[in-house]
Amino acid sequence: MRMQLNHLKTGLLLLLISISFQAFTQFTVVNDSVLDQPDTTYKKRVLEHAEISILNSLYGQQGNNAATSGGIGTEKLMDVTPTIVVSIPLNDDDVLSVDAGISAYTSASSSNINPFDGRITDPFQASSGASSGDVWMNVTATYAHSSDDRNKIWSAKTSVSNEFDYFSVGFGGGKAWLFNEKNTEFSIHSSIYLDQWKTIYPVELRPNRNDTTRYKIEDNGTINYEDDEHHFNINDYVITGDTNYNPVFSPFKSKGRNSYSVTVGFSQVLSKKVQFSISNDVIYQQGLLSTPFHRIHFADVNNSYIEGYHLADDVERMPDTRIKYALGTRFNVYLSKTFVLRTFYRYYIDSWKIGAHTASLELPIRLSDKFSLVPSYRFYTQSATEYFAPYDTHLSTEKYYTSDYDLSKFSSNQFGMGISYTDVMTKAHIWKLRLKSIDLQANNYRRNTSFRAFLVAFGVKFIVD
Repeated sequence: MRMQLNHLKTGLLLLLISISFQAFTQFTVVNDSVLDQPDTTYKKRVLEHAEISILNSLYGQQGNNAATSGGIGTEKLMDVTPTIVVSIPLNDDDVLSVDAGISAYTSASSSNINPFDGRITDPFQASSGASSGDVWMNVTATYAHSSDDRNKIWSAKTSVSNEFDYFSVGFGGGKAWLFNEKNTEFSIHSSIYLDQWKTIYPVELRPNRNDTTRYKIEDNGTINYEDDEHHFNINDYVITGDTNYNPVFSPFKSKGRNSYSVTVGFSQVLSKKVQFSISNDVIYQQGLLSTPFHRIHFADVNNSYIEGYHLADDVERMPDTRIKYALGTRFNVYLSKTFVLRTFYRYYIDSWKIGAHTASLELPIRLSDKFSLVPSYRFYTQSATEYFAPYDTHLSTEKYYTSDYDLSKFSSNQFGMGISYTDVMTKAHIWKLRLKSIDLQANNYRRNTSFRAFLVAFGVKFIVD
């Protein structure tokens, strides 16, 4: 859950902060470039000065379908993500960008990986376990080179991410071609992410110091205790329900996950006021695609409890491969000096039988030369994976199973409002920094289940003298 959340939030944060400025500049920039072609006597730098963007976001969520507790229980989470992005012109043609971010969170849901903290145990109550909070760190470096005529752009990137339960290294690159006086663009990008899990299981399924009969021992005869809660001994607790708790459980053999993606894009300026684009994404994932601390409860196995908390029969088991395919299109119209209409639609399907539709609208409103408002709306709907079932309804005879509601059937609505300040002349100064823009964006997200979330993002961009 956290790994998916961090990738999502990082991309969403950068999108939200830049959206207001892009909404009013994309048409004028594209069309002005037709009149500003480089000649043989002068070559304009791709980036005149170094730029620094300081971003921060606050994300919160709540719900009653936590996968950590097998499809029930609190999903409450709070996350703060400060990020800094530095873009440096190396010469006339080359730009180096470094994106560094930290995500600090507290999670009532993940705290229940070990819910037995001496208080009344309930899946809707947070525990004080070691997994109740953590810090995620990411650094991404991107290098871009433009040809002399600015009609070709090559890029390469690398990234490193680390969190309590995984470590990730990523590589990528791409190329873009501009044609038709820069009114047509074709691009292709690819990336590879190599992830390594630290397999943290629900505490009742881990080996006890004096009892390892329920746990598969490593091939070399040792048991690896992977956190500071390995002292848990189920024999110290009173089990109710079926007191003969003896789940058939074995840890995952593989701890790696590799992701490979290719994105092909095409955009076309249809007129001075209309722009169209389409993109095609293909992602292949292989390895440990299950989340080890997501509990599963079987309907054909008698229930066992400690202090009212339902003990796991197993953990989430999913196929070790997944292919994702998405086709998206954008259609933007410059309506007037005051309004720009931005539309987006995407169709998604994957090998786990999930199909999804996304549609969004944005209507930036230019209040003055420097201020604008950006109201937005996003609708999303998806079908469930064939491996999903709610709490305590899976059967032990199944090969794959999950009670993660992110993989269930649902629809959602997201309403947003942003405000942007942009100073093209960058007249305001702070030391050697010239203020270019300030952006604030707020979003309210609701599913047709109990899940609710909000995101508030703030960003400021400077040009370095």
